[in-house]
Amino acid sequence: MKSNKPLNGRRDFLKGAAITAAAATVAATVSKTVSADEKMNTTGSGYQKTKHVKTYYETARF
Repeated sequence: MKSNKPLNGRRDFLKGAAITAAAATVAATVSKTVSADEKMNTTGSGYQKTKHVKTYYETARF
């Protein structure tokens, strides 16, 4: 005996909506990561391992 229910019900819609939301989140995250990598500071004026930093690492046991 076959059921006369529609093939695309509320559950299928909700599953599709959840998958679409997850895919959109991944796409947004990946695009932000790529754009952040393109704008990296390459001048060399950032983090430097100085005596002060080495002392901190020794006292913090890193």
